[in-house]
Amino acid sequence: MDRSKSKIGFVSLGCSKNLVDTERMLQLLAEAGYEIVAEDIEADVIIVNTCAFIESAKKESIESILDVAWLKEHRKLKGIIVTGCLAQRYGKDVMNELLEVDGVLGVGSWDKIVEAVDTVLGGEKYFDRADLSTADLGGGRILTTPFYTAYMKIAEGCDNCCTYCAIPMIRGKFRSRPMEDLIEEAKALEESGVKELNLIAQDTSRYGLDLYGEYKLAELIHAITEQTNIPWIRILYCYPDKITDDLVSEFKNNSRLVKYIDLPIQHISDPVLKRMNRHGTSLDIKDAIKRLRENVPGIVIRSTAIVGFPGETEQDFEELCHFIRDIKFDRFGAFPYSREEDTPAYDLPDQIDEQTKQDRYDIIMREQLSVVEKQNEEKVGDILTVLLEDYDPVSEMFFGRSTADAPDIDGKIYFTAPRKLPLGSFVRVQIDQVLDYDLVGRYVGKETV
Repeated sequence: MDRSKSKIGFVSLGCSKNLVDTERMLQLLAEAGYEIVAEDIEADVIIVNTCAFIESAKKESIESILDVAWLKEHRKLKGIIVTGCLAQRYGKDVMNELLEVDGVLGVGSWDKIVEAVDTVLGGEKYFDRADLSTADLGGGRILTTPFYTAYMKIAEGCDNCCTYCAIPMIRGKFRSRPMEDLIEEAKALEESGVKELNLIAQDTSRYGLDLYGEYKLAELIHAITEQTNIPWIRILYCYPDKITDDLVSEFKNNSRLVKYIDLPIQHISDPVLKRMNRHGTSLDIKDAIKRLRENVPGIVIRSTAIVGFPGETEQDFEELCHFIRDIKFDRFGAFPYSREEDTPAYDLPDQIDEQTKQDRYDIIMREQLSVVEKQNEEKVGDILTVLLEDYDPVSEMFFGRSTADAPDIDGKIYFTAPRKLPLGSFVRVQIDQVLDYDLVGRYVGKETV
């Protein structure tokens, strides 16, 4: 088979952790000689890397597969391979019920992607779901993010076993990558032009416990800082009960670790936290926030919560609303509880109806919008360092992010400038006005970071 004559397309769904898997598969296919194409219409085989975390994600994954299947009838598409979480969780069902699908690879089988494509192009079906405990955690990548920013997955799987979450059954036990491997990857990303390195895992704060017998996230960050010159290092997905003094100290003393932490609380009512099997109590959450804010002035704290969890009373919900109002998270998102089969919460009593979940979601997000509007108004007149991402021809403005804004999930800073500016550069922007979750300002000069 002449692989160079076959074109491969990708659809990557879900979280940034899934995106890293997509990038690894892209690398393997390119090394094997396949041509990677951006337009689905040109592809001979399309890989759909799916999400199956909650019901809406499963529906999106299935709809994406069916959308791609249209190309089999109307264009040149010869094969569809489904990878990722849907493939891991429902692999046999995907293969047997979605007849348009030609191959299925579980999350631990991403390194078999070349073999899968070869087989499908040869006219045969392919199925593989490898043992998650033996799955490869590293490997080269073709970045699909802009050249100046990248995600680095420092661990796979999860041991927290929250009762609402299917991730442990999909991704397996928590497995840290060796520190030396991560440092080498960070160096390679720096050489490629990356200026913002986002460390990700299902639980970054747990990093190292399985390999070294203790939490090693702070040490990892320190080592990356010492051995690279990447200006911005950002950590996402930390758990409140694992915020060590070493990590707080690293935030305080490391100028290149951006003062931003993603700290999902999921709730603040102790009875709800207990039913969720969250490992920390409301006091642990409050203590983590207090230590971070006292020791790291100006730190931006992002969090998430689930509303409508089984048994959540009006009193529980009011407690959460009061907490959001009082604690004033800089960034916050809520999710209506999704009842997931094969999770312990699926069979809990006192399930809450969909309308009540949606009402509670609307209420808490209105609370957060009022918090953010006040916080953003206080930024008017400030000069912020912004990583320039692109130019918007509609508004005729440039836009980018400050250290307070993580890629894909937070707001933007829009600004005018007297001339064309290089993308991926750091600039200084004076904030003049607020637009909901976004800020608007004007360029006042270059920034050396």
